[in-house]
Amino acid sequence: MGATWLKPLHIRKDRSIFQALTERTSYAKNELKTEGGLLVRGYACDPRSVDEEFYLAKREYERNTGRDNGAKNVIGYHLRQSFKPGEITPEEALDVGYETAMRWTKGKHAFIVCVHTDRQHLHCAIVYNSTNLDCTGKYNNFYGSSFALRRLSDIVCLEHGLSVIENPQPSKGKNYAEWLGNKEPSWQEKLRRKIDEVLPSCSSFTEFIEAMKASGYMVNDKRKHITFLAEGQKKPTRLDTLKGDYTEAAIRERLGRARTVASSGAGGMLEAAPRAKYADEPKRIGLLIDIQAKIREGKGEGYERWARIFNLKEAARTLLFLQDNGIDSYDDLVAKTSAASAEFAGRMTGIKAAEKRLAEISELQKHIGAYGKTREVYVKYKASGWSPDFYEAHRAEITLHRAAKKHFDDMKIKKLPTIASLKQEYAAQLAEKKKLYSGYHEAKDNVRQLLVARGNAARLLGIDAETQERESSRRQARSYAPDR
Repeated sequence: MGATWLKPLHIRKDRSIFQALTERTSYAKNELKTEGGLLVRGYACDPRSVDEEFYLAKREYERNTGRDNGAKNVIGYHLRQSFKPGEITPEEALDVGYETAMRWTKGKHAFIVCVHTDRQHLHCAIVYNSTNLDCTGKYNNFYGSSFALRRLSDIVCLEHGLSVIENPQPSKGKNYAEWLGNKEPSWQEKLRRKIDEVLPSCSSFTEFIEAMKASGYMVNDKRKHITFLAEGQKKPTRLDTLKGDYTEAAIRERLGRARTVASSGAGGMLEAAPRAKYADEPKRIGLLIDIQAKIREGKGEGYERWARIFNLKEAARTLLFLQDNGIDSYDDLVAKTSAASAEFAGRMTGIKAAEKRLAEISELQKHIGAYGKTREVYVKYKASGWSPDFYEAHRAEITLHRAAKKHFDDMKIKKLPTIASLKQEYAAQLAEKKKLYSGYHEAKDNVRQLLVARGNAARLLGIDAETQERESSRRQARSYAPDR
């Protein structure tokens, strides 16, 4: 049906470059939307570490050009391409989205294509780096680019035999610059600004709370979640909803880590340390760079020197990670990676099973309600000898009754459950889903770090990962073999 929109990605005031890239690419790659990550494909980047690769390309761009656009910097672009329901499979949508992205960027920008299946209509979420592959220039978003993209998307869809919107209606809203210039800052944004304003003068969290009260905020710190209410604000803002550098934990960390005692003057007054330009440097393990492959792609000597330093740092981080997790052999690393992957896959299976059952229960409740309300009418219809006149007079009730009965037959239900029992099961399934999802992000991050560490270890040790895994499996099988 064509590309619905093209959005430039900017840095929000409460986000760093790396955080903004991670936020956007993580949304696109969301495993709950992409069939567990199976419907994700990358060009000139590894989807598992796309945020880090985009970030490193921007660092290299600044070194090569000396340019820094600051807050106006466009860090990437997000486009969406939607398809008519039932007209295309997820795998075909991935191919169409990849072709569209390749033709739009002309192969000059790294990108990921992610097919989302969580809606009735399939759509591709495509995120591409604003910095080009050789890190010497950036994508130039031109006037009318959305129209040009829609036209390209229509061409690709027609070439694949897909439907397109023949007469798309133009948007009547304001452009982004007009909207931003006329929009009043939100209460959350005002609170973030006030926190940044008062924090440098505070040496403890208690002082911070008192300073916020003195600045005109009503603070409730007696509940589980601290809330702030400004003058004229109807509903208080919970501190934990600000996220990023503004949660209670983050503020306590900023008070304890980012402040130093002055060595002289001001009577030992505490003052805030300036925020580093690259405070968003990723702290997780990153994949080692295949320097020779990058050189073959046309990278310069400056990139080679930087990449060697980067690889040394990542090798050190990998070693520390292995030590912290008590891993002292490659076989042990493979085993722990497999176990973590299996645990994460089991968690995903449980979440999807719970979501499926929740949807079934909701649908079943709807049909049971309709069945009960229309049963008396249907009995009278039957008693009338299936009278056409009676049918026409009660068409809606009879149709609902038949649809409910067909649903029960399709589910092979002989005896209808009670609404009360379904509510109990719904609550149990919902609790199970929340329980599984509570550790979802931790399990996902653990698997990611183990996979990256395994890849790095294999490269450092000169190991063919696939061959090593087969040999490890054989040794494990022999160790369990009975003595003869």
